[in-house]
Amino acid sequence: MTGTLFLIVGPSGVGKDSLIEGAKAQLSADPTYYFPQRFITRPQDAGGEDHFAVEPSVFEDKRQRGDFALFWNAHGLSYGVPADISARLKRGQHVVVNVSRAILDEARQRFSPLVVVSITAPSKVIEQRLTARGRETAPEIADRIARAAAYDVTGPGVIFLNNDASLDAGVSKLVEILEAS
Repeated sequence: MTGTLFLIVGPSGVGKDSLIEGAKAQLSADPTYYFPQRFITRPQDAGGEDHFAVEPSVFEDKRQRGDFALFWNAHGLSYGVPADISARLKRGQHVVVNVSRAILDEARQRFSPLVVVSITAPSKVIEQRLTARGRETAPEIADRIARAAAYDVTGPGVIFLNNDASLDAGVSKLVEILEAS
């Protein structure tokens, strides 16, 4: 039995990392779910998700060695998902990871079964969340909100989750999707 790769996507500020952390906490006793830490060329203390902080040159070395199952660049940073997810999926573990929608077509070609969970939220909610996290300037927040409005995820295996309520409600919705798929 092959595990399912759950790709969590959505624009900045919709709560992807918070929902993933909440689902990870709820499913921590279930060994069939794996939530890999990503490698990011962002300092560890920059806020946001728990990740492996790496320098761009180290990231590039890891990429060339094949240490990433998936990788991409966004917002001036590089992101990589560890290559060990392939073995975990083959062993039947379900892998849940936050990725860029830019790599969905590649992921669909390489992994099956695959489910894309597209997280959405109203613009006002996104603005409040981005302001609260304090990583972006006001113009950067406005830019991200504009991109969020144009954000569209299509293709097979897409499930939409509107994260416009409490964190607990959003986590419950995500866990329900993970357990049902």
